[in-house]
Amino acid sequence: MFNPVDRRFREQMKNGEQLLGTLLSLPSPEVAEICAKAGFDWLFIDMEHGTLDFADVQHMIQAAGHNCPCIVRVPSNEAIWVGKALDTGAAGIIFPHINNADDARLAVLAGKYPPEGIRSIGIARAQGFGGRLQECVDDANLETVLIAQAEHAEAARNIESILAVSGVDAILVGPYDLSASLKKPGKVTDPEVAEAIGRVRDACAARGIPAGIFARDVDAASRAFAAGFSVVCVATDSLMLFEAARAIVARAKS
Repeated sequence: MFNPVDRRFREQMKNGEQLLGTLLSLPSPEVAEICAKAGFDWLFIDMEHGTLDFADVQHMIQAAGHNCPCIVRVPSNEAIWVGKALDTGAAGIIFPHINNADDARLAVLAGKYPPEGIRSIGIARAQGFGGRLQECVDDANLETVLIAQAEHAEAARNIESILAVSGVDAILVGPYDLSASLKKPGKVTDPEVAEAIGRVRDACAARGIPAGIFARDVDAASRAFAAGFSVVCVATDSLMLFEAARAIVARAKS
């Protein structure tokens, strides 16, 4: 079911290696292929805020091929959404808005086949369109990466109990929603926001669970790695395109 690149990503993540990804929200296999070939360690495919349907997600994963593992953020943590995202062949799932242990337990249940979870057994790309069905069922629970997103002050307060849930492979901090939950939207370097982010990072370090975070630009990504985050998502496809286009216009007109 899983290609060697996906397996290596999981091992690297578990070992605490620094892994750099970027967020893709545009329904473009070409952009996914370009980013995979550019050398990113992983791709964050965003169904929550992006205009992506499941066909888009599958085409983007196919375009990335064996160059780069793709982790899909589902628009809802309901089992039907999680199962369909995994059926595309995604290496794992990012679960948005995990605020407490109950949220985390339900997410893990959705991401795993019975007896450990409630994922429905279907026949799709992840199962080799039927040709590797048993292999998928046998291996998926061990191979699939399940990442809980901590993006609310409540999640920061409950982070120890979230980390205690078996099956949570990593935590990804959403600093912008976290800042909004503290009534300081967008002020991700505010001391109160920084304290909440640090609480999540430190709790992960204490349990030996990888901590990740979204970084708007290269400088923020470098600071995140230096601060102890090992799974960093830098920028977005649309942001990179916008900034490159703006730079070209400015330079050409200068």
